[in-house]
Amino acid sequence: MKEKQDKTDCGVIIGRFQVCALHDAHKDLIKSVIDRHERTIIFLGLSPIKNTLNNPLEFKHRKAMIEEEFKDVEIHYIDDNRSNDVWSKNLDKQISKWLNPKQTATLYGSRDSFLKCYSGKYPTCELEAEVFVSGTEIRKKIINNYPPTKDFRAGMIAATGMHYDTAYQTVDVAVINSQKNELLLVKKPNEDKWRFVGGFSDPNSMSLEADAKREVMEETGIEVGEPMYIGSTIIDDWRYRRSGNDKIKTAFFVAEYIFGVPQGADDVEVAKWFKLNTLTKDDLMEEHGVLLDMFVNKYLTKNATPKPAQMP
Repeated sequence: MKEKQDKTDCGVIIGRFQVCALHDAHKDLIKSVIDRHERTIIFLGLSPIKNTLNNPLEFKHRKAMIEEEFKDVEIHYIDDNRSNDVWSKNLDKQISKWLNPKQTATLYGSRDSFLKCYSGKYPTCELEAEVFVSGTEIRKKIINNYPPTKDFRAGMIAATGMHYDTAYQTVDVAVINSQKNELLLVKKPNEDKWRFVGGFSDPNSMSLEADAKREVMEETGIEVGEPMYIGSTIIDDWRYRRSGNDKIKTAFFVAEYIFGVPQGADDVEVAKWFKLNTLTKDDLMEEHGVLLDMFVNKYLTKNATPKPAQMP
């Protein structure tokens, strides 16, 4: 063990430690700081968003993991902030809060650590890691090769219960042919009634309008004009009725048919045109009745003679 550098100086480590067990690089970092100082404090970064791939573990879980290996270190948390300057000032404040009178501190990190973001008053020291281990890669491997154990199943249940109530974003589209006064609906396998074209928003798309056009193409194979937003609502989707407070919230659009022959594709069995003056809520799946009301009240009543979309 290396000789202590300063009996009054405190070694401070800032990290995330978002892994299921400390790896060798973590252990080497912590041991190195312990060897240098009489006192070691670890601040764990705390994200405002829970249960994401980058931040799957709560503070208490990571604290317990570190304490299993290093019982004498002190562990606190530091909130994330979009501003590095604000984060640095807050970190300095937290360090000062926990230091003893006249005690100084040195902050430690590895090459890819917080050091490049810190602009506070305390001196920093970059430690050269002998072993590089990626926490991101560890998390990915766990997702693809998780152990089918009782503890793992319990952890999955706990993680699911800890996530924030979620409104899942979807889009639905009333595809119309103004020249024929028709509305396109689709039917899914094992359903006896019709529904509007639609599906979940793609996190990588640029807009909900882009999602709407994509869903129409994927489910029916036709092209439509630029979707026009007419409103939003919660959909009483049967899949989420027993999922606590999670809900489906859809953005509803109207889009004019341009060309193509509609055919069922993706998760749609068949697509069919309906005359607007004959369509009723009895023709639709129960959860899409609210969309028909919205279409009639917010679009048809204001567009008694809708104009067809112009070719681009």
